[in-house]
Amino acid sequence: MFYHLLYPLKDLFFGFNVFKYITFRAVGSSITAFVFSIFFGKWVISKLRALKIGESIRRGEDCAKLYEHHKNKEGTPTMGGILIITAIFTAVILWADLSNKYIWIAVFSTLWLGFIGFIDDYIKLTRKKSRGITATVKMTGQLVLGIAIGLLLYNDPMVGSRLDIPFFKNLIVNLGAFYVFFTALVIIGASNAVNLTDGLDGLAIGCVCIVALTYSVISYLTGHYVFSEYLQLVFMPQSGELTVFCAAIFGAGLGFLWYNCHPADVFMGDTGSLALGGALGVVAVLIKKELLLILVGGVFVAEALSVIIQVFSFRYRGKRVFLMAPVHHHFQLKGWAESKIIFRFLIVAIVLAFLSLSTLKLR
Repeated sequence: MFYHLLYPLKDLFFGFNVFKYITFRAVGSSITAFVFSIFFGKWVISKLRALKIGESIRRGEDCAKLYEHHKNKEGTPTMGGILIITAIFTAVILWADLSNKYIWIAVFSTLWLGFIGFIDDYIKLTRKKSRGITATVKMTGQLVLGIAIGLLLYNDPMVGSRLDIPFFKNLIVNLGAFYVFFTALVIIGASNAVNLTDGLDGLAIGCVCIVALTYSVISYLTGHYVFSEYLQLVFMPQSGELTVFCAAIFGAGLGFLWYNCHPADVFMGDTGSLALGGALGVVAVLIKKELLLILVGGVFVAEALSVIIQVFSFRYRGKRVFLMAPVHHHFQLKGWAESKIIFRFLIVAIVLAFLSLSTLKLR
């Protein structure tokens, strides 16, 4: 909005020319989302608490030991993802170039997945069950979005079906029609991986902030002709505007972390985790850095893989590899303090972020 309202006034006052620059608007977007989250955070938490929208902790035999660690979290307000999504939407509407189609794809995807997560959380609360909608229903909603975006990008001559391979200068694979399904896989995988990571106070949102900040930098470089040519990246003319979107995720996430850090005053719920994970997946697809998400989001990948390995091993070998999956619960049952697990995982996430940025030059 500011871009469309104030930038045209540059002829009246040269200072308005600053709204032309993506870097300026990205900073504005991040600060706006952060302030929004901080300012409305307490109000949202009080409303959630008044409506008795609290976390329900599983007590089954398979998680009896974990319950001892988490029983004090029973009743903590959840569905805080509403705050994060609203902060992101507000910041993007105010600071982004709203004529950019990538912005609307990213925003729509976030809202769509946020709605799926909201329904999931709502069912958990109303039916007093720790499990919400079925995996089939959840996966169908994600698949519809993934296929739709895949088809849209596949038929976009500026995007096409190319797949950039990290660490290699000239190795670009053309996936053809399979690119549509690959896009869906990236979005679904990212969405569910963040959802699985959201099990300890501040862990998921902290990692989301790190990945979002990293992709904010990469989005800017990919959308800048000079930088993309120098770094030999696939130049995506309109992708630079996603810097503003990623910056909004970072700011909103940081503001939410203020209330979600251990011990948490609020949880994001599936409303936030599915939306944020999907948003990162969509950005990765739009800037042609899909495979890099495996590295920069390494913590999410490890969490998801631990669940897959655990299920596969128990089903076919009758044995568990981890004390409990996702892997952060494994360390918790080994006796690690929750705060120690969180900070160590965040340290790993930061290292992976720097390593991911280094791949832009190591080609």
